[in-house]
Amino acid sequence: MSQTVYGVLIPFLGTSLGAACVFFMRRQFSDAVQRVLIGFAAGVMVAASVWSLLIPAIEQVAWMGKLAFLPAFVGFWIGILFLLGLDHLIPHLHARSNQTEGPKSRLQKTTMMVLAVTLHNIPEGMAVGVVYAGLLSGTAQITAAGALALSLGIAIQNLPEGAIISMPLRAEGESKGRAFLSGVLSGVVEPIGAVLTILGASLIVPALPYLLSFAAGAMLYVVVEELIPEMSQGKHSNLGTLAFAAGFSIMMALDMALG
Repeated sequence: MSQTVYGVLIPFLGTSLGAACVFFMRRQFSDAVQRVLIGFAAGVMVAASVWSLLIPAIEQVAWMGKLAFLPAFVGFWIGILFLLGLDHLIPHLHARSNQTEGPKSRLQKTTMMVLAVTLHNIPEGMAVGVVYAGLLSGTAQITAAGALALSLGIAIQNLPEGAIISMPLRAEGESKGRAFLSGVLSGVVEPIGAVLTILGASLIVPALPYLLSFAAGAMLYVVVEELIPEMSQGKHSNLGTLAFAAGFSIMMALDMALG
């Protein structure tokens, strides 16, 4: 059980450490650095979606033969539609944009920026939760090392995410303490989502293939809808692409080496 607790908290620690950049950095990241960080995060999320979520989901129902793809297909699309719904229901503002998304709201700009990061932390928390639920069930083809690889991978990509939310808030005039707290709070949803997913999945073990692919679909929605456009528009798009490849290969290596 202790390894599950650590595994759930590791990604949140990554967000918190990233948010702490506000205490020892005087300026925001340059445009080029932001593209690199966003591209790296996108690469990690895509690799995690494939190796840590979709492939295990299909392997768990190998007994279905040629239809083994079906639970992954269904869960994947439910995850896509779930994030699409959240994207339209929750007002939010991305750090590199002046255009708010979702319903009209009188929320402060800083609040909507935190909500934007929170949106992609939801599927990440669910991804960690469902993998550890599979590990705890003992019936899924998930190893402790594989679950740890996913937690570490998401923690690595959470480091820049925490900084990307706290640094712009500091530039907007927030105090260092408040900017740090906002960055940390944006990641709180991850351990909460992970615990809720573990509790739900432990009650319905047959649903694990659907839940694994659900998390994959939700994560890929975030990557395609938000991260890839941010890393590829304007100058330095090649840096974002190279960082994407680096994040993808590192997460792939982690999963294969530890899984």
